[in-house]
Amino acid sequence: MSLANPQQSEAINHTQGPLLIIAGPGSGKTFTLVERIINLIQNHGVESEALFVVTFTEKAAQELTTRISNRLLELNIDFNLNEMFLGTFHSICLRIIEDYREYTRLKRSFVLMDQFDQQYFLYQNLREFREIEKSSQILGEDRTPMWAKSESLLQWINKVTEEAIDHQRLIDSNDTALIALGECYDLYQRKLDEHNALDFSTIQLEALNLLRNNPVVLESLKGRIQYLMVDEYQDTNTIQEMILMLLMGEDQNLCVVGDDDQALYRFRGATIRNILQFPDNFENNKCKQIALVTNYRSHPDIIRFYNRWMSDQVWEVNNQRYRYTKQIKPREEEFEAGPTVITAISEVGDTWADEVYSLLINLKTDGKLTDWNQVAFLFRSVKSDNVKALAQGLEERGIPVYSPRANLFFERDEIRLMLGALMLVFPQFRSIRAPKEGVELAIWNYYDQQCLQPFMEEVAKPEQSDLLAWCQVHARRHLGLSKNADYAFSGLFYELLQFPLFANYLDTEAGNPRAQRNLATMSQLLAKFEYLHHISVLSPKYLEGNLRGLFNQFFKFLKDGGIDEYEDASEYAPSGHVSFLTIHQSKGLEFPVVMVGSLGSSPRKQYKDLDEVLEQGYLNRESFEPLESTKFFDFWRLYYTAFSRAQNLLVLTDQERQGTGRTPSKHFTHYVDELPSWRDCKESINQLSLELVKDVNIKNEYAFTSHITLFETCAEQYRFFKDLEFQPIKASPMLFGTLVHETLEDIHKAALRNEEHLITRENIEAWFYDNYRNLANKERMYLGESTLGAALKHVMRYVDRRQDNWSNIKECEVDISLVKGQYILKGSVDLIVGENNTVEVIDFKSEKKPDMEKDAERIKHHKRQLEVYAHLIEERTGHKVSKMHLYFTGVESGIPTISFSKDGSSIDSTVKVFDNIVNRIENKNFEMAERPAKTCVDCDMKAYCDRKNWEFKETA
Repeated sequence: MSLANPQQSEAINHTQGPLLIIAGPGSGKTFTLVERIINLIQNHGVESEALFVVTFTEKAAQELTTRISNRLLELNIDFNLNEMFLGTFHSICLRIIEDYREYTRLKRSFVLMDQFDQQYFLYQNLREFREIEKSSQILGEDRTPMWAKSESLLQWINKVTEEAIDHQRLIDSNDTALIALGECYDLYQRKLDEHNALDFSTIQLEALNLLRNNPVVLESLKGRIQYLMVDEYQDTNTIQEMILMLLMGEDQNLCVVGDDDQALYRFRGATIRNILQFPDNFENNKCKQIALVTNYRSHPDIIRFYNRWMSDQVWEVNNQRYRYTKQIKPREEEFEAGPTVITAISEVGDTWADEVYSLLINLKTDGKLTDWNQVAFLFRSVKSDNVKALAQGLEERGIPVYSPRANLFFERDEIRLMLGALMLVFPQFRSIRAPKEGVELAIWNYYDQQCLQPFMEEVAKPEQSDLLAWCQVHARRHLGLSKNADYAFSGLFYELLQFPLFANYLDTEAGNPRAQRNLATMSQLLAKFEYLHHISVLSPKYLEGNLRGLFNQFFKFLKDGGIDEYEDASEYAPSGHVSFLTIHQSKGLEFPVVMVGSLGSSPRKQYKDLDEVLEQGYLNRESFEPLESTKFFDFWRLYYTAFSRAQNLLVLTDQERQGTGRTPSKHFTHYVDELPSWRDCKESINQLSLELVKDVNIKNEYAFTSHITLFETCAEQYRFFKDLEFQPIKASPMLFGTLVHETLEDIHKAALRNEEHLITRENIEAWFYDNYRNLANKERMYLGESTLGAALKHVMRYVDRRQDNWSNIKECEVDISLVKGQYILKGSVDLIVGENNTVEVIDFKSEKKPDMEKDAERIKHHKRQLEVYAHLIEERTGHKVSKMHLYFTGVESGIPTISFSKDGSSIDSTVKVFDNIVNRIENKNFEMAERPAKTCVDCDMKAYCDRKNWEFKETA
């Protein structure tokens, strides 16, 4: 708190009533948010579940969680972060939906679609949408490609959702386009119901409807939530503000933080009116307004430059101002002389890469640049030809470029070779790929020339003879496939990883980290295709259709749309690389040297005719910004955001062009002409001290079972499926266990509601089969009749042993967390009533009881886990834990439990074991003493591991 400036202190200490914090770039808004939360906890006794804190991205949520937990540790405050509503709007709405799912249309295990899933879902059902009268006004004309039609439909459907528009009003209108849109939306909602599905926009609509239509739910949440805080409020949408206004209750303790000058997400449904008109939501000037305008990031020259950029523009239209007036000021400190805002424009006829390279080398050899990662290039798009050419030019000259959104995934060697391998093992594809005579797809040339041909050149080498032989065997098998195989495309992918052509990428020491991540992404894409097309094995009946679907549609759509490569949230600027980022991508980041390109840009219209029609009374509020002005507002805000990322040096850079596409465009020439060229001020910029890129302070979360147990079982399996995020081929034992656990949870919840009379065989079977249908629909995995019967027996044996006595059920699925200096450990457990006002911990395992001697190590691991559960329950809830039980539902006769008395003395040594495991994970130490034979049998990586040249080492 002593570090806070007067404005920050005022915001931290304002705890009652609505609060608007306008936070300029680099003004310490995250610090202010964290300290405000700590103030509420420490000085006002606010409980964890009373706090509702929204961030714009998952990364920001992780960072906020880390900073809050670190401050709590510093102050020795015990606080259960698990119970806080902290995350993005989507994640918090999802939590509310899951907590109160029985009040919604959703069944258990509902399907959550990302944007690609949603578009593919629309594509698969496009025929029904096309049958709607005048739907071409929404989808596009007949000649529009199907994928483009599904994209247009997706945009309009999400618009209706995010504006919370009543689609029945559209249907009842006199406008044919609005009627078609309303009917398309109605059909889409019915399709979501049919598939028990949600998309990202609908998550928020579902939460809004839940709160609007169920007073008992709204009152329950309002009774728990006392303080709401929202970051990046300038990028919220209509439906999000509606949710906040419902939840804040009569106390109106809603604090919003943001900067209207950095509003970038109109194209995703965000509206600037939320922040500009926020005070108008409250009567009698009740809303307190505080401006944070002291910048702790940038050199004063840089601040003056972007202040001028904004003040030069016209923000008033028809006597309405669309910007809070503000002047950002530098921190009070001695600064080095400039200039710190310069240009690097290559003249007509010169090469842009030469000019940029010369500047960078100058800063590295004669200046104070110590790591390439201190430099970031910001563009409107990193996918344009001239930006790609610049990146290639720098790499050719020896400067590595990090550009994960440059649409290079399908150009990487490891991906082209994998696609070539898949083409070779399905030789029939080239003869059957045309769905009808005369059809030609441009992507076939990519497959033939850039994938199959290089792969054939590789397998022709003597050292790849075993890979060639493997491909030939599978090619013959697939050509003559007469009965179902016991694998699908994912199975072939994992088999291919065993061969050196791919295995070399995966080596722990000498492998290629980017290639490893790309191959992991390929595993996810293949799994997604199989999921979307209900493919579990290759079938002769459907093989040709599946091949056309995979290559002609699925991969084509992904290649056309572009796939981002892996971005590490904990390292936004990898050492040894200059970064090529979109301006949107750079939001919230800072770099010592920022080079802003795309200077040939001009404001672009972003709305369509139908937007204008919707503005005429169909939105929940009157229209705000004049549509014709939005392209200018958005343009100015975009480049303000770019300029304000720079700490020590801001460079405006581009390739000069004359005539059509003049660069710099008229919007920048005035500024560029006034700035010095870097060549004219070499000595000055070489004297500039350059900050180091700040470490991202993110505390990772680990689950007892899916992280700690997996690592202890097999560190290599952890490396692939958790660290690199390869997608495992779903195995039915996982479905079996989840099904048993979900049904036990239904039973326990009925008991906790004092509805023991509902716990009958008939109801249990109904819950069981309902859970199975929803799980099978979500996972696209199915259990055989005998396996399903066995799972039901697991449940019924537990119920029979209870003998209708449910009185000792205390709580089910209690979420607990252990906050450590470097990580957060999470888990969930059931509680039963113990003797003498104590509770007992019970952890259900849907398996047979292990042998006490042969499986002693496994039991010891489970005991350690229970000890930590018990310790946390005592700390978080105040309950005294007397005993801990492992309950094995697979036991047919005899005692199904292994019980332990709670031993508090061993908790420190147990936590040290977890500390060691997490330390190894975070240092990427995946060494093993031996391969775990039992685990290997069903592991997707078995073929790879069988051929790996292992170097086993004893581990602590």
